Amino acid sequence: MIETLISSKTRIKLLMKFFINSHTTAYLRSLESEFGESSNAIRVELNRLEQAGMLVSQMNGNKKIFRANTGHPLFREIHNILLKQIGLDRVIENVVERLGEVEQVFLTGEFSQGTDSQIIDLILVGNIDRNYLIQLIEKAETLVRRKIRYLIYNAEEFEKMDVDTFEPRPLLLWSRE
Repeated sequence: MIETLISSKTRIKLLMKFFINSHTTAYLRSLESEFGESSNAIRVELNRLEQAGMLVSQMNGNKKIFRANTGHPLFREIHNILLKQIGLDRVIENVVERLGEVEQVFLTGEFSQGTDSQIIDLILVGNIDRNYLIQLIEKAETLVRRKIRYLIYNAEEFEKMDVDTFEPRPLLLWSRE
């Protein structure tokens, strides 16, 4: 769907990489190996996004490290468009809001790193009806045409965990608060 709006596949990959999870950072050579594309094509798109103010960079030794500019006026809108592209908005609507006592939902795995995948990894926190969850996940998988893996923690279990030490770092998608 987004391919009809943005013709550059490299630009789409970069937007996914940096705008799904604003904590994601990368440098040219790492993107080259991750995307399997020429460094020149990636460099051109990185420069365009940086000139538009959508990416910011800093030098770390001889590496130029890029990340999303969360202060850019379009950051939130681009983030939401990408979540819709993946289908996470429908997962939230069809799964989370019908489960009752869900406290938080986190995106983890490849998508939390900004890498496209056929599997959506979620962490659900709360008192959740597992049987009903399985039924809802099956419906959501049909809608988004991706598999969904999940972990469930009750609030007490999750409080004992240090989410910031997770690798890759989970991205908060939804919270009751």
